[in-house]
Amino acid sequence: MRANSIRDGARLATRMSLPFVLVALLAVATARAQVPAGTPEDVGLSAKRLERIGELIRRAIDADQVSGAVTVVARRGRVAHFEAHGLENIEADAPMRKDTIFPIASMTKPVTGVAILMLVEEGKVRLSDPVSRFIPEFRDTQVAMPRSNAAGEDDDIYTVPAKREITVQDLITHTSGLVSGGAGSEAASRIAPRRPTDTVAGWTAALGAVPLDFQPGSRWAYSGLAGIDTLGRIVEVASGLTFDEFLRRRIFEPLGMKDTAFNVPDHSMPRVVTLYRRTPGGLERRAVPEWVATTTLHGGGGGLWSTAEDYLQFAQMLVNRGELNGTRLLGSRTVDLMASNHVGDLYAQAGRTGGRPGKGFGLTVDVVLDAVEAREDHRSTGSFGWSGAFGTTFWVDPKEDLTAILMVQTPGGPLRADFQNAVMQAIVD
Repeated sequence: MRANSIRDGARLATRMSLPFVLVALLAVATARAQVPAGTPEDVGLSAKRLERIGELIRRAIDADQVSGAVTVVARRGRVAHFEAHGLENIEADAPMRKDTIFPIASMTKPVTGVAILMLVEEGKVRLSDPVSRFIPEFRDTQVAMPRSNAAGEDDDIYTVPAKREITVQDLITHTSGLVSGGAGSEAASRIAPRRPTDTVAGWTAALGAVPLDFQPGSRWAYSGLAGIDTLGRIVEVASGLTFDEFLRRRIFEPLGMKDTAFNVPDHSMPRVVTLYRRTPGGLERRAVPEWVATTTLHGGGGGLWSTAEDYLQFAQMLVNRGELNGTRLLGSRTVDLMASNHVGDLYAQAGRTGGRPGKGFGLTVDVVLDAVEAREDHRSTGSFGWSGAFGTTFWVDPKEDLTAILMVQTPGGPLRADFQNAVMQAIVD
């Protein structure tokens, strides 16, 4: 489809999202939500300034950065902004809906972090536990070392024993070295390929034989799937439930997250977003990757599908320090622990795979340590959150009693930072 046609369709789809219509519909749209609607002025936000979020999204649509988006902002326990713009499917000219279902990719990880912390509170898991307590194959772990050829180039590896076993803490903070892009990761593709027909139990058992990329705890490097998928298996062993069942029973149902799961049911498929990538000729449709499309390998690193409203329930529980409308998942001190920096300066120094100055890493979430140093993120000191590979993002701001969610289906570009700026500039109290 030509770029002009995409823009025209997107503009048409956003006409019903104009601010004066949204004000009238906001209470209806959130009537079934756990987080109730409110007016911007009642929660210290400017309605006029919140309109800049929609303007930002429309500019991104016009520039072929995205085909559509859903945005939510809540403060002081009230939804002050909830909009859908553009198209969820370009080819079908289907408007984006507030209940459109997105693959949230690594926004699965904070959900996994909460599951682990619930089990920590119950005394079934310790952050200091070796992974081998739950998955015996992780005993006697080796670390990969690059072997240089005559030209001084790394072309092979040898292994040395790990100085200590990797722990739950290493996995949850991305300091384990398990399939994190280093010398051992290539071996992982041979020793423990992640097959979409596998289970998290089968895959993580195989991962026990994979050499680590570095000595545990010595570096921060993102383990996009393996490390947090392994946490999903630990949840299974410690709880006696499959990981997807644990999330459904213990997190999603208590929080009223009716559209969040690893597999979208048939009756909800018409609400599933279409994924796109940017090309010089405009947005191009892309297939759902195997690591998301699997119906059997439900790991902690990615794979959940959700809506903006559903994920808001989870985020609001965090900004409330573990509780939502009488349902408490975590103690307040445990949420504080989740949102604290656990890795010193390892995250800020991790280069392209890590954060920026002024930021640290908590338990499956990044943390703003200094808002001035981390000013490109436009977030307050103490805020925390994470993003997904397809462009989605969320953060929780305890200082401002605020949370914000951006759901899109095209990764990359400046949209996340621009969205953060548009949200924060709307605070006027």
